[in-house]
Amino acid sequence: MKQTLKLKWFGIIFLSFLIFLPLCSANPSLPDNIKWLTNDTDPVYASENAQKGGTLRLSLLSFPMTFRTVGPDSNSSFRGYILNNQLSLTDIHPNTLNVIPGLATHWAFGDDKKTMYFKLNKNAQWSDGKDITASDFAYTLEFMRSKHIIAPWYNDYYTKEIEKVIIYDEDTLAVVSTKAVPDLHLKLSIQPTPSHFYKNLGKGFVRKYNWKIVPNTGPYQIGKFKKGKKIEFKRKKEWWGKDLRYFKNRFNVDKVLFKVVKDFNIQWEHFKKAKIDTFAVNLPKFWHEKCKTPVVDKGYVEKIWFFNDKERSANGMWLNEDKKIFADKNLRYAFAHAMNIEKVINLVLRNDYYRLEQHYVGYGKYSNDSIKARRFDIEKVDKYMKASGWQRGSDGIWTKGDLRFSVNVNYSFQEHTQRLVVLKEEAKKAGIELNLLKLDPAASFKKVLEKKHDVAWSAWSTALRPQFWEHYHSANAHKVQTNNITNTDDPELDKMIDMYRNSLDEKERIDLALKIQEKIYEIGSFVPTFMVPYIRQACWRWMRLPEIPGTRRSDGLFDPFDSSYGGLFWFDKTIYDETKKAMKTGRTFTPVTIINETYKMKTIR
Repeated sequence: MKQTLKLKWFGIIFLSFLIFLPLCSANPSLPDNIKWLTNDTDPVYASENAQKGGTLRLSLLSFPMTFRTVGPDSNSSFRGYILNNQLSLTDIHPNTLNVIPGLATHWAFGDDKKTMYFKLNKNAQWSDGKDITASDFAYTLEFMRSKHIIAPWYNDYYTKEIEKVIIYDEDTLAVVSTKAVPDLHLKLSIQPTPSHFYKNLGKGFVRKYNWKIVPNTGPYQIGKFKKGKKIEFKRKKEWWGKDLRYFKNRFNVDKVLFKVVKDFNIQWEHFKKAKIDTFAVNLPKFWHEKCKTPVVDKGYVEKIWFFNDKERSANGMWLNEDKKIFADKNLRYAFAHAMNIEKVINLVLRNDYYRLEQHYVGYGKYSNDSIKARRFDIEKVDKYMKASGWQRGSDGIWTKGDLRFSVNVNYSFQEHTQRLVVLKEEAKKAGIELNLLKLDPAASFKKVLEKKHDVAWSAWSTALRPQFWEHYHSANAHKVQTNNITNTDDPELDKMIDMYRNSLDEKERIDLALKIQEKIYEIGSFVPTFMVPYIRQACWRWMRLPEIPGTRRSDGLFDPFDSSYGGLFWFDKTIYDETKKAMKTGRTFTPVTIINETYKMKTIR
């Protein structure tokens, strides 16, 4: 009996040893032929004249619904400010588009074309002082795959696109794709997630972390905030990256203060009173008319027109195919031909804007430049409506049975009302009634993500390569909180998008991208409107910029955080004091308007 017990205990101990053995084994070894790369030779683009100190004061139209960057209600414009203070393993030089260091100092590409290796900067730290290690990147996969974050897109992407993270030591790791892809660095340069902060990730994630300030890796962190009123970011004066080649002389102001001012015109009044330091004046009315104001004429405020060259935002009208009217492709086509976008450009926008031809413009060889947006054409409206059995009612609006071609257009920006009024008047001539529904930005975005809209007047941000799955794959249709806001559900399109995502060959991906864009045009659920291939901003003269005010890819000249092109400006205390004194004594300066065409797109020169 005792012998039997001894044998049983020996078996248990031996089995435990076998289970525990892999956990105790040495870390995996790096490949013998690995070739480490870095980039410390591309041109710097910050100014050596930059000064530290001061505050940049900006405004928000609405307070964010959460500080979370994943999960319900997180996909707002403010989310970008938080994410831009979370660095990735590598970055992209905004002018050369070459890979440059981020959290990693060196990188290497695996022979399998699925793997990238990274050496972390040993000085990199979280904002709470904890060292950033390879384990934080492994935790990103666990976090993004968790059902508790309620983020289907991230669940899918980090399961189907990212296979694993391999840890070699605290400062060396590999990120492995599920398949080989071109531009591997665009996919595998992931961000870390602080596992020491997210303890016991569970069902209460959404509520528990709604207003938590998560440790980050970038130059700024949220400090004080008052819900509904203001949010303050503070510069980390001992930030670990402040003296690195591509970060030096950047991220200069001590504080970035966002105040909620819920009306664009009131924001302009705040700007003229120097309560806000910069103001976007892309709108023709502001550039041509409202800038004819004393603070500009007296030289206290300067104007800048800077052309960039990058992917264009998908500005337009997004038709909800789950609505009965837009389930019919003929009616989607008719709607597009009833939108007199050219008249808006000529009449309202003073020909300052350009017509956007389709969703994916400015992506180089990935853009299908043969696609042209449907133009205003009442005869074509008649053709498509009659083909579906509709007829004009007594008031001129198309009808069919108990249906009437009357749709709500959801929008959130007061300055766009005049554009939509022109479209409304022109559409009525074509027999379509537009009901303009202006909502608070947060409420409008929430309604769109919940797929309760008829037509959404909105724009989407861009990436270096076209992203199709989020906006047009049926996996994201008929569900709330996804970016397929048209509820496009087309098996042929799904097949091409899946092939694009799974392709191992760059040429094939380019060919698929062009065909996918043709298919999206054929479906007709997106009506493109305008593109603005430049930045126009006004700023108080104490906010200074480099000689070339921005980069090829700059979206804003006073973006405080973006790791690629942000933080190039600085606050000049001497000029501030000089200007404030001049305003009191009546002294004026020569008015300044800067027009810089260094990076103007060749297609519009």
